[in-house]
Amino acid sequence: MTDLRIAVILGSTRPGRNGKAVADWVMEQAQGRPATYELIDLADHPLPLLDEPIPPSQGQYKNEHTKKWAATIAPFDGYVFVTPEYNHSTSGALKNAIDFAYAEWNDKAAAYVGYGSLGGARAVEHLRAIAAELQIADVRQQLNFILATDFKDFTEFTPGDHHAPLAQDMFAQLERWAGALKTLR
Repeated sequence: MTDLRIAVILGSTRPGRNGKAVADWVMEQAQGRPATYELIDLADHPLPLLDEPIPPSQGQYKNEHTKKWAATIAPFDGYVFVTPEYNHSTSGALKNAIDFAYAEWNDKAAAYVGYGSLGGARAVEHLRAIAAELQIADVRQQLNFILATDFKDFTEFTPGDHHAPLAQDMFAQLERWAGALKTLR
């Protein structure tokens, strides 16, 4: 599994976002794993609202920003989506970035890390439905960070110690599925 590449996709672009600290923690927890984990921050990949004239499922990307984004995500075998919960769903920035591609997501694995008032649980559930349409196999274990208990004053990320072993379970599940699905591609 040492050749597996997993992208940790930070799904918030808001100024002052809590997600950067969460994504950095995920990356710290992934150190020493048999797969290579790389952070992709959507703030570094500004995309307009989906502006491709042909549905992404056709694979006929016209815009350079789409081609660049597709090339960024294509090499990975799996993904950890770090998502805030906004209005009972994921962020518009993450949903938009996901919608820009199709085949690049197919037959890969995903795990989810949510944060928000209810740990981002509703955002994760929406992402699970989206993943099914994109032929992404997601794993059971997820992480949920609650603003009232895992963030001091709702802003400084201070996760409880119980999250670290759950993260290791999530990584193990993700790596197994990513490895198995790699044989399909």
